[in-house]
Amino acid sequence: MNSIIFGVSLAALLSTTSLLIVLFRISPLLAPEQAIPAFFISVLLSVSSTGALIFMLIWKYVPHHDWDLGKLTTISLRQGIFLGSATGIVLLFHILGLLNWWIALLIFSVFVLVELAMKH
Repeated sequence: MNSIIFGVSLAALLSTTSLLIVLFRISPLLAPEQAIPAFFISVLLSVSSTGALIFMLIWKYVPHHDWDLGKLTTISLRQGIFLGSATGIVLLFHILGLLNWWIALLIFSVFVLVELAMKH
């Protein structure tokens, strides 16, 4: 296995484990000043690294591009970070009580349009 893919896989495993620990062990009612930031950081890292792995798999099997592994990893990591950021913003809107389905759709649409505006 390539070291880049191994590193991202290890990051996905560790960040998902961190998210599960935050969800099952820290009570936001008892310690909200530590629980909320830990939750958002672990969600961002977990969704970003897992999304980057999924995007790597998708782009590896999609034809019509001639990217090497470095370009493929760079694009997948950027898309994973965009997905993690959009998910974090949607969760923040949900916690603040501002979330509707069309607001979530608009948030994800903004990140998709930013990604489409980037030149590959």
